[in-house]
Amino acid sequence: MTAVARKQEGHARPSPPAVVVLPGEADLTQARLAALRRAVRVWFARAGRALPWRERYDPYEIWIAEIMLQQTQVEAAIPYFRRWLARFPAVAAVAAATEDDVLKAWEGLGYYRRARNLQSAAWEMMARHRGRVPGDLEALRALPGIGRYTAGAILSIGFDRPAPIVDGNVGRVLSRLFALPDPPRSARGEARLWALAEALVPSRAPRAFNQGLMELGALVCRPQAPRCGECPLRRGCRARALGEPERFPSASPRKARPVREGSLLLLHDGAGRLLLRKRPAGGLWSGLWEPPWTERQTAEGALAAARRLLQALGLSPRARLRRRGRVEHGLTHLELRLACYDAQVTESRPEGDGALPSGNGASAWHWAEAAALASLPIARLGRKALEIGGGVPPPGRNGAV
Repeated sequence: MTAVARKQEGHARPSPPAVVVLPGEADLTQARLAALRRAVRVWFARAGRALPWRERYDPYEIWIAEIMLQQTQVEAAIPYFRRWLARFPAVAAVAAATEDDVLKAWEGLGYYRRARNLQSAAWEMMARHRGRVPGDLEALRALPGIGRYTAGAILSIGFDRPAPIVDGNVGRVLSRLFALPDPPRSARGEARLWALAEALVPSRAPRAFNQGLMELGALVCRPQAPRCGECPLRRGCRARALGEPERFPSASPRKARPVREGSLLLLHDGAGRLLLRKRPAGGLWSGLWEPPWTERQTAEGALAAARRLLQALGLSPRARLRRRGRVEHGLTHLELRLACYDAQVTESRPEGDGALPSGNGASAWHWAEAAALASLPIARLGRKALEIGGGVPPPGRNGAV
């Protein structure tokens, strides 16, 4: 039977549409869409960075890397990633660890809820997925700490299965490529970006394509001074054609974070132990250790706040306080600036007796041996203060993770 006859009988193989409809954008021909995908993959094969989680494309390693990279730059995340794998080489190791072990391995990365969600997800994987990262979008989205982007990244990069991803880098590339007018963080802007990403991701080699888009945003299509001459998509880039690529994406107005001033105390007893408390489960810095600190009251100076805190702890306000510097720490909702003081006190309480007021919703105070400081998961605020005061090495040194 001839092709014409098969077509007449309605059995001809359907041909792909000549034009691909992109949500809210001008249509692309199949040829142009194929060229766009090919250009991204070819560029990534040539210019993509050699990163440790790209050595094997193991789904577990992709999961860990993606969680770390949510709030951390690539270069900063690499040593943490290597140490994490050395300590927790598989899902089962994360599930079997204590919370303190997990938080200690995460120390310095911040946003500790990510670490707790990792362990909660590991428990779910052990119970429901035979200790493996699932390769199903719905199953991934059901796990703690895994949202739309992370699920798409694990599926497309770890399993090489088609799934859209939109992070800051991808959003910037697409916003400029199509000159999108809406801020990526707006509801309309976010919806358009995800619809575009879903329309563009290919069924063949989605791993290379999605990583290529991310790398383009990180290395070429940068927020400032984009290297348009090096971009494989420059000929079809609407923002470049307009002569103002840096105008895209549109920026959402940001609210200034309030600044809170205060004082922090590094207090040692006669045996050289440091006063610390462990924050309770839930809330800020859950499960982490910290030295005492307080916010300043109206019209109160830093030294006065430090003396007030010392008195509230039941310790002598006449103890000599030495100013060691200032600790600055940014949170999502505010900026903390604390004057750091240290002192040796004579009034010591038995460890764990709860005689010292906890404050800030934390657990009872404890005197920590100097040798134990390197192994305790300490909140980044406290770690900064200890580094200023010379009390403990920063994460990753002298055996500390």
